[in-house]
Amino acid sequence: MSDRLSALDASFLYAEEPGAPQHVGTVMVFEGPIDYPRLQRHLAGRIAFVPRYRKRVTQVPGRLANPVWVDDPRFDLGFHVRRSALPRPGSMDQLRELVARVHPRELDRSRPLWELYVVEGLEKDRFALISKAHHALVDGVNGLDLAQVVLDGSPDVSEAPPEAWRPGPQPSALDLVTGAVLEAAQRPAEAVSTLRRQAADLQHAASRVAGSLGRLAVARRAPDSPLDVELSQQRLFAVAEAKLSDYRAVARRHGRPRPGAVAAVRPTVNDVVLAVLAGAMRTWLQARGLPVSPTTRMRALVPVSVRPNDADPDDDALTIDEVSYGTSVDGQLVDLPVGEPNPVMRLHQVAYQLSPHREGGRAIPARDLAELAGFAPPTLHSLGVRVAGGLSRRYFNLLVTNVPGPQEPVYCAGARLAATYPVIPLSQGHALAVGVTSYDGRVFVGFNADRDALADVADLPTYLHEALVELKAAAQ
Repeated sequence: MSDRLSALDASFLYAEEPGAPQHVGTVMVFEGPIDYPRLQRHLAGRIAFVPRYRKRVTQVPGRLANPVWVDDPRFDLGFHVRRSALPRPGSMDQLRELVARVHPRELDRSRPLWELYVVEGLEKDRFALISKAHHALVDGVNGLDLAQVVLDGSPDVSEAPPEAWRPGPQPSALDLVTGAVLEAAQRPAEAVSTLRRQAADLQHAASRVAGSLGRLAVARRAPDSPLDVELSQQRLFAVAEAKLSDYRAVARRHGRPRPGAVAAVRPTVNDVVLAVLAGAMRTWLQARGLPVSPTTRMRALVPVSVRPNDADPDDDALTIDEVSYGTSVDGQLVDLPVGEPNPVMRLHQVAYQLSPHREGGRAIPARDLAELAGFAPPTLHSLGVRVAGGLSRRYFNLLVTNVPGPQEPVYCAGARLAATYPVIPLSQGHALAVGVTSYDGRVFVGFNADRDALADVADLPTYLHEALVELKAAAQ
């Protein structure tokens, strides 16, 4: 049986267009000077853990079936791992500008669908890795994000020598057609579905196969928002960070019943993250001089991971995404109350909307997710973006993925990871995507924005900080 792309994976390839490339990324900042030869050896050894990173997508003649993964006979690690450097002073602003320039570029379809930029010259004697991996490549089962497998829990991990690798035989056109016919004979229903997809609008294939989001198809249309625009091909990237303990303190304080008060929904850390984002978006609208009334809303698609009903929810549950590690996905639509002036009311309104998910006993605790083997957040962010591919753009204004990571340091080739910022791709019609990762006691946020629509995205980290300070003050 060939390594054939699933219908959902193939849909990401078909739906890709110049203004909306279908890959997700991570910006990882490391302490200490880079040991480039050691990093090269490290990457060469770890590529064996992700076999698909040596495979390219090959189409079946006549598109009789979905494409297949085939070993790339000219695989060259040096092509995918690209060395770069920042001019002095090597500031974070310069790094963000580099991310905004390299990330929107489409991946070469004739090669494995990933790239890794090694960026030297960052201030304070640091360096960065910028990863890009296509949605079709990272499905959480057969494919993981490379950023997940290059990190270790210790700086002193001994590296095994890279394995000798030779590409498998290349299938001929006849082989590809024969394989498609044989699979069609074994699974006729799937073959009919494939042929129908070719005749239909391929950009809607994801909505037909993402059954986990089927119930959202009847959701009401999202409110109008300045984020609803046709995308340009240019991006801006902004980052923010804060103490995880601040978010936890707010959740605990507002989750504590007050004497004589009516019992309210107990908020989680994830609720605090979304409430703070709502506060930031409220300030952003006001700074632009746009009307903000008490009923103003922005709808966020928040992919959340669930498990069987015999589980207990956790106070600090954060969201993850898609089907992975024995979990399944729920796509939650959350109306961010950006028109609500009271920060505490914003928090409780968000908590109320997400409470059915937690009260069902299926929410996965953050501590359980953080204990997944390896550094899971890069893969989980990618899987979260796949959720958005199954829902019409009309039903939400922005995508927010939130993934808990390990709360102890991790390392790459001996260098300590100091910060990790998700780069969530934009889907057509959405000018902003937000990725959140908690790691080593900090919360890291990446804002990926359309350059023409959100020229002021660099202000969002400030607004986010102000919203958190406001909510902390209310908690005290």
